[in-house]
Amino acid sequence: MKIDMHCHTREGSPDGKVPIEQYIRMLRNQGFGGMLVTDHDSYGGYRYWKKNIKGDKYQDFLVLKGIEYDTLDAGHILVIMPETIKLRLLELRGIPVQMLIPIVHNYGGILGPAHPCGEKYMSFRNTRAYRRDPKIVEQFDFVEIFNACEAEESNETACRLAAKYHKPGVGGSDSHKTDCVGLAYTEVPDTVETETDLINCIRAGEVTGCGG
Repeated sequence: MKIDMHCHTREGSPDGKVPIEQYIRMLRNQGFGGMLVTDHDSYGGYRYWKKNIKGDKYQDFLVLKGIEYDTLDAGHILVIMPETIKLRLLELRGIPVQMLIPIVHNYGGILGPAHPCGEKYMSFRNTRAYRRDPKIVEQFDFVEIFNACEAEESNETACRLAAKYHKPGVGGSDSHKTDCVGLAYTEVPDTVETETDLINCIRAGEVTGCGG
């Protein structure tokens, strides 16, 4: 199953232009089986889907809850928590990465840097946390190695970073507008049905591919 693991919606991200229902329709039409909603410091897009769409339409399409968290010192981090966990703390931006990592892990979640080799301040490898301790990568659970909004060189460097630390690589469109929807994917087993399933899949190294 192909899923997009980096999606911004109009309902959840201040710079998101695509309503989540339109996002779902577009991905389904392109052969995707699901998406991970990763709005900026917000679960707004996922909440909208759960309240207004879930169980009514698109029951053949998997919508999972994630977040793109804006840390104080390590740029943007993708976080996936088990479906039973609700941490409002993750909607308050600015936690240092060395605090964020144990919080996520203690509640059974996983996390990894988004576009780690991209623009300054937003991207992990260009932040003071990485310069202070590059081996912090060892504490992440995955690395986004393909981001449709990044240059080829940025993605290639992210691949090398993941390989160096033996981390699973994932891909996502990072789409904020319709013209980027469906430009990246992560391949996971068809048995993934919940956030916990996805967490276990990534931990076990069962991501079978990604790209775009």
